[in-house]
Amino acid sequence: MDYAKLEEELEYTFQDKNLLQTALTHTSYAYEKKTTSNEKLEFLGDSILEFLSSIYIYKHYPDLKEGEMTKVRAQVVCEASLYKIAIAHNFSDFLRLGKSERATGGQVKAAILADSVEAVIAAMYMDGGLEPVNHFIVKNLKDEIYLASKNVGQKDYKTVLQEILQKHGDVDIKYRIIKESGPDHNKIFEAEVVYNGKILANGTGNSKKHAEMDAARLAIERLKKG
Repeated sequence: MDYAKLEEELEYTFQDKNLLQTALTHTSYAYEKKTTSNEKLEFLGDSILEFLSSIYIYKHYPDLKEGEMTKVRAQVVCEASLYKIAIAHNFSDFLRLGKSERATGGQVKAAILADSVEAVIAAMYMDGGLEPVNHFIVKNLKDEIYLASKNVGQKDYKTVLQEILQKHGDVDIKYRIIKESGPDHNKIFEAEVVYNGKILANGTGNSKKHAEMDAARLAIERLKKG
């Protein structure tokens, strides 16, 4: 498989393409083809992700207490965040899945995609050290960390968005589920957030709540950019 497009998304070119291939190999494929899965890389990537995100939070948010830093990290280093990263960078196009797993929509399952991100992080580390991994993690999580730090795990994106918009007076904010796709056991929902009749953003998630949260998150990012 040609990984050039994915490497462009990652902003990193692998010297050892086999590492990247292994990172994208699900256990179902490994079992069928008698090859190595990404499970061990996933284990390593989880630790690297926590380590580097902890350093970033420690350096950039010195006013946070220890317990608050832990809450911010827990809110950001989670399946939902990693799933968004995988979707944003089209990991599903490169996953190696077994026939049965692919037949049941494995390429869009949140857990599988999130695990693949951790495995790719480990593969990047094994191939090029901490620097490219740190760049990838910071680029993809710094906005999430910023938002989490403002609320220290106490408020969700919908609450934050409401507070931002209410500074301009009374507001009418509505969330609508506008699309559902995928099999019943693993649906993907698309939601839009509407402010005083104007669509601010659309978001996706593996539940209606997650889709609405994602829409609120994207609306906050757009408002920040003006």
